[in-house]
Amino acid sequence: MVPTWLTVISWVALGVAFVCAGIILSDIFGRGYRQHMWIMEVVWPITALYFGPLALWGYYRWGRPKSEKWMEEHGNPPEKSFAASTAVGVSHCGAGCTLGDIIGSPTVVFLLGWKLFGLFLYAKYVLNYILAYILGIGFQYFSIKPMKELSTRQGLLAAIKADTLSLTAFQVGLYGWMAIMQLVLFPGEKLHPDQAAYWFLMQIGMILGFFTSYPVNWWLIKRGIKEPM
Repeated sequence: MVPTWLTVISWVALGVAFVCAGIILSDIFGRGYRQHMWIMEVVWPITALYFGPLALWGYYRWGRPKSEKWMEEHGNPPEKSFAASTAVGVSHCGAGCTLGDIIGSPTVVFLLGWKLFGLFLYAKYVLNYILAYILGIGFQYFSIKPMKELSTRQGLLAAIKADTLSLTAFQVGLYGWMAIMQLVLFPGEKLHPDQAAYWFLMQIGMILGFFTSYPVNWWLIKRGIKEPM
């Protein structure tokens, strides 16, 4: 059984995250602060689903100033530090990973009932990675293709080159935490995607994934393999 205190904390954390994502969506589509790169209109609210108020702060500091409306009101946006550009780059690939996990985990448990080696965990690893890879490469493609004016083939190859290591590093941190949550904290896979505690702990895992992906993104951008965001 999930302790009551953990369930309460989980609902609060999830509620705060959804409110933060809603504020970002409202600002973009309701108040007209449309992003220069449309894909960031997806990335910022997804990032808020696990980083909550910190993602909201990042959006107002680095995301909103990239909108045409903000630039009409204030002029050119402030320059981001390299560390900040790297963080935004991680959030970009992290959005694909997060969305893949949100779709994949319930699919494995409730729709497919699929286990590998007797566990849902390993099946989640497989399906979530496939979905994360497809979505992550898609997110990168829709950023890098128009930015560098590439053909479809060139854009796809550039996206694969830029995001494969990045999203894999994100999943390493997340998957390590998923093993702890499913095999140590709740042995016997007693925690499932229909419980608030599952998604609260997944928020923690996604934050860990962000930090395992950060040095890889730093290296990719420094080497010119990935474009700074």
